[in-house]
Amino acid sequence: MILTDTHTHLYSEAFDEDRIEVIERAVNNGVERFFIPAIDSSYTKAMFDLKLNHPDKMFLMMGLHPTHVKENVVEELKHVTEMLKAHKFCAVGEIGIDLYWDKSSLKEQQKAFQYQIQLAKKYKLPIIIHCREAFDEIFEILEKEKGDDLYGIFHCFTGTLKQAIQAISYNMMLGIGGVVTFKNGKIDTFLNQIDLKHIVLETDSPYLAPVPYRGKRNESSNLLKVAEKLAEIYNMPIDEIAKITTANSIRVFGI
Repeated sequence: MILTDTHTHLYSEAFDEDRIEVIERAVNNGVERFFIPAIDSSYTKAMFDLKLNHPDKMFLMMGLHPTHVKENVVEELKHVTEMLKAHKFCAVGEIGIDLYWDKSSLKEQQKAFQYQIQLAKKYKLPIIIHCREAFDEIFEILEKEKGDDLYGIFHCFTGTLKQAIQAISYNMMLGIGGVVTFKNGKIDTFLNQIDLKHIVLETDSPYLAPVPYRGKRNESSNLLKVAEKLAEIYNMPIDEIAKITTANSIRVFGI
């Protein structure tokens, strides 16, 4: 059984003390493939170091996270542009709009999101979308950019069935993680109405640990708990969940 974590921040400071053990635990739980989203330029070296130490298991993305769209946004986007030109990445991400923390930067976030979508199209790469309290704003930009060259993953999907169907209409997979195990997560109530061909698994570690680890540091080994919940929702053996969602990840990333 091969599980794929399509979204883990393994380079995070949260893993500085035991990163090797964390990776070993994940591999022992069947997680063989790790897709690594970017945040901003301050983490680029740590990402490359991670890839250098685990070249066959780690696949790097490049992008500017919406909560890191600050006064230096021009320099940060220049960094993203230069990195994509100089190196091979599996996706542009994570990118998007986050209105939970700061609504005042909406205009800058919108510009950064659309600019990075256009970069992804230029390099024929998928996008990995971060959306928090911003479905309408995200969909507005996806509507402008839609086409065969727009595709990717709606990371940490927490919307409604209607929003799930709309996301899928833009060639997006739904990234399902620990939230699916939460009592108030809600997505477990309708997920079986979405064909499994539109689903990929993720942890977003070190964030959003699934039940029974909620509130603790998340790690990729916990992807097994997410897969177990999907096996329950879809009434399907966990091996089949792993097989289909890993095949979906190969389809999105091309690796």
